[in-house]
Amino acid sequence: MADNSSLIVLIVGSGGREHTLAHACVNSPQVARTIVAPGNPGMAAESCQCVSVAANDIDGLVELAQNENVDFVIAGPEVPLCLGLVDRLNEIGILAYGPTSDGARFEGSKIHTKELLFKYNIPTGAAASFDNAEAAIEYLDTASYPIVIKADGLAAGKGVIIADDHETARKTVKEMIDGGAFGDSGKNVLVEECLFGEETSIHAIVSGKNYKILPTSQDHKQINEGDTGPNTGGMGAYSPADLIDEAMMQRIEAEIVKPSVDAIAAEGIDYRGTLFIGLMMTKSGPKVLEFNTRFGDPETQVLITRLKTDPVALMLATAKGELDQIEVKVKDEYAMVVVLASEGYPGSYPKGLPISFPDQLGDNELIFHAGTKQNENGEIVTNGGRVLGITALGSTLQEAADRAYAICDQVEFDTKYLRRDIGAKELNRA
Repeated sequence: MADNSSLIVLIVGSGGREHTLAHACVNSPQVARTIVAPGNPGMAAESCQCVSVAANDIDGLVELAQNENVDFVIAGPEVPLCLGLVDRLNEIGILAYGPTSDGARFEGSKIHTKELLFKYNIPTGAAASFDNAEAAIEYLDTASYPIVIKADGLAAGKGVIIADDHETARKTVKEMIDGGAFGDSGKNVLVEECLFGEETSIHAIVSGKNYKILPTSQDHKQINEGDTGPNTGGMGAYSPADLIDEAMMQRIEAEIVKPSVDAIAAEGIDYRGTLFIGLMMTKSGPKVLEFNTRFGDPETQVLITRLKTDPVALMLATAKGELDQIEVKVKDEYAMVVVLASEGYPGSYPKGLPISFPDQLGDNELIFHAGTKQNENGEIVTNGGRVLGITALGSTLQEAADRAYAICDQVEFDTKYLRRDIGAKELNRA
């Protein structure tokens, strides 16, 4: 391990979350060099070294870390975690931020998470799991609607269907289990009670039985304004979410966060990374919708930018088992990220369209690249459904929103699509 002012850090991934983490590394006094695999043009513009090793190429990533004498690896997306990247790095003595594969399974299998929640009496919705379509349909015959049907495995944030009636539910189950709608991820399904309320997420940094809760945030999952249309990976987020006041946060910690951390440890898992808890704030209190085992995207863009504490120091302490020795300090500012997407997302959309950017950004204004690449002419072009995360901080949420949307209007590409109501519920409450 290098001393704390000359770390070589490898970030795995190529999206907006990873660009945010790379930005934190580039600005950390502890980091001498930041490598990203595979990275994107936004990271390259911040003096990161982009290496074309895919995030799911575990052998390639381990080899890269060894060849470049990497001191610390930060795994951004869930796929390399589920494939055992951290297990492999631990075997060769390279520190990593992110859970080993037994911890990552809480994201890799929604059924596995639900079983843990039931076993340890952590508040969540009623549910049943199936690998047989006929058995699932028999269950649906007696169910109340709407009902939620989830592909058990990883589905890039899109494997959740809310069925308003029996016919839709029956069709969904058949398409997942028998029709391969989500490949192997949908061969097992979780049929779950539909919880009502406002959704929010809690990000806890976990190191064994120690944890730190990051500021509150709220994502906007659905593609259209007014929270309508199909689910996406996230169309925008803001922090803090005043939906969670101090008394409610204490309740969430006592009823959900601490019991979840203790339950994972009780299962014999030494969890070192982010535990992202999706919550529904129901009339009877907070209930767990899901666990993710990495930072949310786009929540990372507002959470990391609000930290006064060096995010690298925080993640390093987590990996070393020294989280209890670090204090999490947060800026007294609001942050918002608005996702600029390609029209057609989350369905099909064109790629390769040139993007024009503002000449300059103000303080506390950032553009994080998510789905971009550089073409043979050196132009930055669209290369994904979510293209950019336009992020701004302000002394109020309205100021952060005004700044973010002003930049959104200055970025141009032919299929640009965005929601204009990120944070609207919060602003209307104010």
